[in-house]
Amino acid sequence: MLIAGGGVAGTVAALAAAKAGLEPVIYEAYERSAGLAHGVYLTVAVNGMDALRAVDADHVVTSAGFPSAQIRFFSGTGKPLGALPIGPVLPDGTATHTLRRSDLYDGLYREAVARGVRIEHGKRLVGAERTNRGAVARFEDGTTAEGDLLVGADGVHSVVRRAVDPANPDPRYSGLGNTGGFTRAARIDAEPGDYNMIWGRKCFFGYTVSPEGEVWWFANPPSTAERSRAELRALSTDRLRAELVELLSADRTVGAEIVKATDGDFGITNQYDLPHVPTWHNDAMVVIGDAAHAVSPSSGQGASLAAEDAVTLARCLRDLQDVPKALETYERLRRERVEHIAAWGARMNSTKKQGLVGRVLRDLVVPVFLKKAAKPEAMAKTAWVHHHHIDWDAPTA
Repeated sequence: MLIAGGGVAGTVAALAAAKAGLEPVIYEAYERSAGLAHGVYLTVAVNGMDALRAVDADHVVTSAGFPSAQIRFFSGTGKPLGALPIGPVLPDGTATHTLRRSDLYDGLYREAVARGVRIEHGKRLVGAERTNRGAVARFEDGTTAEGDLLVGADGVHSVVRRAVDPANPDPRYSGLGNTGGFTRAARIDAEPGDYNMIWGRKCFFGYTVSPEGEVWWFANPPSTAERSRAELRALSTDRLRAELVELLSADRTVGAEIVKATDGDFGITNQYDLPHVPTWHNDAMVVIGDAAHAVSPSSGQGASLAAEDAVTLARCLRDLQDVPKALETYERLRRERVEHIAAWGARMNSTKKQGLVGRVLRDLVVPVFLKKAAKPEAMAKTAWVHHHHIDWDAPTA
């Protein structure tokens, strides 16, 4: 079993496959753990914790992260708009956790190594084809690997997705960037673990405070034109900091102060989503995680859905010895759920880039919406997102 990509989807797929008695091999483009190359921090919701617990890896999150209780929303004027729980707390105490992306990726990587999973580095996938015995993966260094199944856990710009079906779509640019960092220099009066989200006039900004008092922040600067990867890599921290401070200074909030106080290097990426991929698999290749259904960061579900995919795929391969049938069952169990969440996240994301009229209407409507959304009957309607349980020992239907 070949796995392209060593992020959340790839490492959890390897852990789950090994637990199911398979022999996974991860092929990772970077020379180290994928999470050390990009990203700031993320949340793992209770459904993601459940999926990790199925493969005995939830301790990776609890040991490196901290519980997050609620999201507080503000307008660019600093006016409080309301609050919502960031997710339920389960009867056993399981809660949504926040942790550095690098800690999650590296922790899962180390767990895979400790369990004997083979990981090949410097293997950037450039193509794949079906063979009589499965699939062959071709790498940038000129080498190849062959196996009975190729799992595309290679992210939103997946090579495997196109190898499965050349007609599959490219990711959709959201019109926003993703950047963020960490600072201890900013003095912020905020409850540790709470998220504070600011709909600024020119830029959406969010931050939380760790139990140790460090401010973790992110920003979504808008850009009508999609910046190339080369342009993004060439953008220095000093120039990016100046751009963000200019955008955030239009607001009466702490955003500009936090960015000014961030001394360490930080970069920026484009934000994409992938709400619908028509073909997830053929009889020898399959896509999981962002390669199949990249969701907006606004959903808070990217890592959790990737873990769910990985565990579900391994269960299907364990119980259904015929690979094509296992892949069909995997898709049947996953597609409706993830596409609903992708659509929900896209709607949330659209509120981050509105004009003057849209901002005024939003700031009037959001407090009413949040009050309704916080009521028990409204929370019950979205419980299906978080209360998703994977029973590892149950046979796959």
